Amino acid sequence: MYSDIIEIAKRRGFFWPSFSIYGGFSGFYDYGPLGTLLKDNIIKIWKESYLNDDTIFIDTPNLTPEPVFKASGHIARFADIAAECKKCNNKFKFETVLSYNNISKIPKNIDEAVELKNEFKLKCPVCNSIIDNVYNFNLMFKAENNNLYLRPETAQGIFVNFKLIYNYNRGKLPLIIGQAGKGFRNEIAPRQSLIRLKEFNQCEIEAFFDPDNLYFKELYDYKKIKLRPNTGEEYNITVKDAMEKGIIGSNAFAYFVLKTQYILEYMGMDNEKLRFRQHEPDERAHYAADSWDAEALIDNDWFEIVGIANRTDFDLKNHDENSNEPMKIKINDNEIIPYVIEPSYGIDRIILALLVQSYYERDNKFKVLKLNYNIAPYHIAVFPLMRKGELKEKALQLYNEIKKIDRYIYYDESGSIGKRYARQDEIGTPYCITVDYQTIEDNTVTVRYRDTMKQKRVKMDDILLKNNFENL
Repeated sequence: MYSDIIEIAKRRGFFWPSFSIYGGFSGFYDYGPLGTLLKDNIIKIWKESYLNDDTIFIDTPNLTPEPVFKASGHIARFADIAAECKKCNNKFKFETVLSYNNISKIPKNIDEAVELKNEFKLKCPVCNSIIDNVYNFNLMFKAENNNLYLRPETAQGIFVNFKLIYNYNRGKLPLIIGQAGKGFRNEIAPRQSLIRLKEFNQCEIEAFFDPDNLYFKELYDYKKIKLRPNTGEEYNITVKDAMEKGIIGSNAFAYFVLKTQYILEYMGMDNEKLRFRQHEPDERAHYAADSWDAEALIDNDWFEIVGIANRTDFDLKNHDENSNEPMKIKINDNEIIPYVIEPSYGIDRIILALLVQSYYERDNKFKVLKLNYNIAPYHIAVFPLMRKGELKEKALQLYNEIKKIDRYIYYDESGSIGKRYARQDEIGTPYCITVDYQTIEDNTVTVRYRDTMKQKRVKMDDILLKNNFENL
């Protein structure tokens, strides 16, 4: 299905490789007309959901001065172990080489990686030569001739503004701050279209708490979900039960796991193809005391789409020590540095997962994207049965009237009705409305449903009375 989605994405205008007229450059993708609408709808759902928690949103620069990333530990520790084959000149993440050589052990540092290379005489995944170079590869992009870096996450823009926003919030905790924007990572081996990019879309939340009170809101009962803690068990359990059983460590952390589950399913993620996996201790980022990934099933592999981390006071403490701004605040006459729970959403991966999971072929081999109404690029397509005379005039009139209510609408008069239906099915449009000769007689139209292909007659006036068309 992945290869089918890549084909549809380029042909129909969801996404395609950037700079293709110059041969393309790995790690960069453009969003086309439909992909841009899809992406914006996903970000809108994320933002509106967090507004329900009184989240405060900010927007900070992509370029960041070096002292910020020295304090945060990124310059010293934000790196992958890389491997290079000098015969074919290919570079790989070291874990890719280990997987190719059927070795399951993961090194904790470069010294262990070198030992594995020497012990097993690791072979290159491309040309099968012996790998002869293993090294630390910093993932940061540095601007030339100055001390600026492209940010690898949006989070530091939130941390350096913590005191300003804390004062704006009148000194209240919990404090939830969000930011949507670009992140940049100098990936060793970008691959699989939107899975591993050098420039990507992030939506991050930093939730600040009193470390002695990691409580946010009462948890609610919701669907069971697959949970895989790093103790080796696997549970099919509600997040609320997982917190009560001690599988998830705090109410605050559990709340954001539960919220992430709800948001992803509201976007259309299949509950059976979604799970939460806890990181092994040596797998966590340098700033995290605990981490869980929301992972989506894409074909037969699980991929991280949201990372939820307990960053403790790591970032604020380091900025407190390295900047001119003290990050301590007073709670009940005690000076504390807040703890942080961070849900970080990888928008590009979410898009790919939703496209793959929504794709299917009908018996006649026609391709369909069963996209949730909430994220579909277009909600409705309007057609005249024939592109002439009163039918066209009536169809354009209906199109323009609906557009006043819902701007996610498309007008199409080219080709047969069957071909128009097929085009809209393939891009995920839930409803098609056809103006035909009966419309002229009684002012009714044919509404056709993407998922069932059933049709029914509906009065035009009834359609125009709706505030939205989710249940047309």
